Amino acid sequence: MQMLPIGIQNFESLRRRNYLYVDKTAVLQKLIENGERYFLSRPRRFGKSLTLSTIETMFKGKSELFEGLAAKEWVREQSKNISPVIRFDVSSLGSYANSEELNRSIIQRLGDIAEDNDLQLQAEDRSIEMLRKLIRALYKSFGSVVVLIDEYDKPILDNIGNVEKANEVREVLRSFYTTLKSCDEYLRFVFITGISRFSKMGVFSAMNNLLDISMTEQYADICGYTQTELENNFNDWLRIMGEKRQMRKEEILARLKDYYDGFSFDGVTRLYNPFSILSCFGTGEFDNYWYTSGSPSFIVEWMKEHSINDPEQYRHMQVTSDFTSSQEIERAKPTSFLYQSGYLTIEKKEDQLLTLDYPNREVLDSLSRMYLELIYQVEQFASLGSEIWKALKASNMSEIVRLYNIALKEIPYGDFSNRNEFWYRSLFLMLLRGAGIIAYAEVQTFKGRADIVIQLEAQIIVLEFKFAEKSLVVAQKLLEGRKQIESREYAESYKLDNRKVISAVIVADDEKRQAVFYQIK
Repeated sequence: MQMLPIGIQNFESLRRRNYLYVDKTAVLQKLIENGERYFLSRPRRFGKSLTLSTIETMFKGKSELFEGLAAKEWVREQSKNISPVIRFDVSSLGSYANSEELNRSIIQRLGDIAEDNDLQLQAEDRSIEMLRKLIRALYKSFGSVVVLIDEYDKPILDNIGNVEKANEVREVLRSFYTTLKSCDEYLRFVFITGISRFSKMGVFSAMNNLLDISMTEQYADICGYTQTELENNFNDWLRIMGEKRQMRKEEILARLKDYYDGFSFDGVTRLYNPFSILSCFGTGEFDNYWYTSGSPSFIVEWMKEHSINDPEQYRHMQVTSDFTSSQEIERAKPTSFLYQSGYLTIEKKEDQLLTLDYPNREVLDSLSRMYLELIYQVEQFASLGSEIWKALKASNMSEIVRLYNIALKEIPYGDFSNRNEFWYRSLFLMLLRGAGIIAYAEVQTFKGRADIVIQLEAQIIVLEFKFAEKSLVVAQKLLEGRKQIESREYAESYKLDNRKVISAVIVADDEKRQAVFYQIK
């Protein structure tokens, strides 16, 4: 039984230590054989670094590491005439106060690569000259050069809250990347990865032969695990988890799909986030690893600086196919950032229109927590979530609404002028999801749509939300909600379910900044 490669991004280390590896070498071989210049955008924790490490090892012809893998013969043939590789991880440059320090960090890293290849190069004052010198030296000594650049946009995203500094470092990086175009005759293969796609970075304008494969069906599964890969490669871990939790394999797979599946970059192929899957098997717990591993800082900064819609408004949102492209940070749209950071995914694709949605429960819960913490500034959201869990299990609607009112009291009302039924309901949903509770909005029934449906192991709670601008109409709104639930028979949709079904109306009293409820017997 192979160990789980949690946090291991080096292909050679992974293979030599006999860690579990989901074979992606067939698609990587196809990539190499079909072209020479590529760009790939993928969210964090999705295996971009391991992908580049695997490609590096393939070009270096280390065939002993590919036994049992799809590209074994290709690598064996490559070992007869290995290629020099410049693998440049931009995220490894460390901290820098200005563009001069960034320039020096790049020069030092290029010097390290030269030394690793037994080349003695005199340091240049400009990173672009150092890169040009390194490529020419490698070409003269070993032949056509492979260039692999990881996290190309990290210095920009790290400074998203400081546009002036972001533009400053962008100029350094743009000059650096455009140098590759002038060295094209010396290059065999170029592959650049990152999270975002900024055309002003120079990567796409200068290298007009760079093929963006980020949203192509042909390479949709280059990173991440498909359902088939999950079941074929993690069978032992599925068995162990089933024994630990006393669950059948089918139940484990269903839970994994609900929590971690659903990422799609072409609207067709569905993928699991590798980090969450490995962490889940490693701990044996269905937990939120996306949020606890640290939300990307650029999303946090963006949410603080810009007005982003409530999470429910992004569900099934339609956008054009070029929605991820942006010239610069200041003009990027929230949907672009949420998608490229993995918080939204492509639900389906129709011609030039894409429909976006959240990939899975883990991601939606994570975004809810971020909203509570950063947008609504509910300091007690973690403890409130724990108490809401207890109240739900006890079917104590009175306690649930009391906890909801605590959250309402913490929110700076002056920051939100658009308070309405949707706003109050969205906050309630975020409290539930932030606590990891399964809750659905706008649930279709045979006679209408229930506002919120909460699903627990032993019970189902159906809620109708109403908004009262003045306290005088609260009683009227409670009655309206009750009649709506009864006339449209929301609870009847679950009569074949063995779980207990509870129906209730919640009315948000905007004048008093609190909610009241009525539970239908």
